[in-house]
Amino acid sequence: LGYILAGVLVGPYINFMPTVTDHKSITIWAEIGVIFLLFSLGLEFSFKKLVKVGGSASITAIVEVVFMLLIGFGVGKMLGWSTMDSIFLGGILSVSSTTIIIRAFEELGVKHKKFAGLVFGVLIVEDLVAILLLVLLSTLAVSQQFAGTEMLISILKLAFFLVLWFLAGIFLIPTFLKATKKLMNDETMLIVSLALCLVMVLLAVKVGFSPALGAFIMGSILAETTQAEKIEHLTKSVKDLFAAIFFVSVGMLIDPSILIEYALPIVAVTLATVLGKLISSSLGALLSGQPLKTSVQAGMSLAQIGEFSFIIATLGVTLKVTSDFLYPIAVAASAITTFTT
Repeated sequence: LGYILAGVLVGPYINFMPTVTDHKSITIWAEIGVIFLLFSLGLEFSFKKLVKVGGSASITAIVEVVFMLLIGFGVGKMLGWSTMDSIFLGGILSVSSTTIIIRAFEELGVKHKKFAGLVFGVLIVEDLVAILLLVLLSTLAVSQQFAGTEMLISILKLAFFLVLWFLAGIFLIPTFLKATKKLMNDETMLIVSLALCLVMVLLAVKVGFSPALGAFIMGSILAETTQAEKIEHLTKSVKDLFAAIFFVSVGMLIDPSILIEYALPIVAVTLATVLGKLISSSLGALLSGQPLKTSVQAGMSLAQIGEFSFIIATLGVTLKVTSDFLYPIAVAASAITTFTT
């Protein structure tokens, strides 16, 4: 929370102290922060754990995403926004912030609780759904209609990528690390781990997916190796550094004047996010067979938006199909829901 406030103070919208005005550089460093955060999450959440919570997480995530798409569209229409703005708002509200949740869990010391495992699984499923959502929204924005061909291609590419993930996780990477174990000191292990992470990030981007997904996948591959704990320890300082940069950059994107001008929509979107995600995630977890306490804890944990929401909002602005106010409203709602988290 302090990082976000620091970002507001040094951002381009407040001039009583030296400010940072290069938005492109801020965005790049923030993306690097997300990459290393997702990489560290992958190290703690291996393929075996994914399979273990896969059913419950999938049901919870699907219920939540569908519910929030409808809620977002409805709120947009109630505010008098265009159909395209409302559709994109639904997309923005449908995906929770992996970065914010990881950081909150670390600060509260609850990463190893039962509900945290469910939340991590939901976040992974959400990230996969978000990738398909980006394809769908891009197609809708360009053609003004839903096209099934692009969606099918995206699903096939995702399936190929997941098969590659499985094969690399079972055979290639563990064998490589085992064979080179005696040759690696701590510095070499750190460099090799980060290099593997960035290679998978590059591959994910080339295939058409998010860098965050590639980073998470490589982290989960390394989590299956005998060096997992050592790699996690070595990369912790790198993760902490770029996590701080990510949250400061979110603060830099907040324009205080926008908060005043669009106060009512921001309050409406924030309430829709918190209440909608709490109810839908809790309901989804209950339907998947989780106990009431775990379901409510998961619902409360997921009640915010973050980096993927920024990507969806940016997509609409870039394609010139949404209004300019949508992005700052998304950032403001994300900042407020970060505090509530």
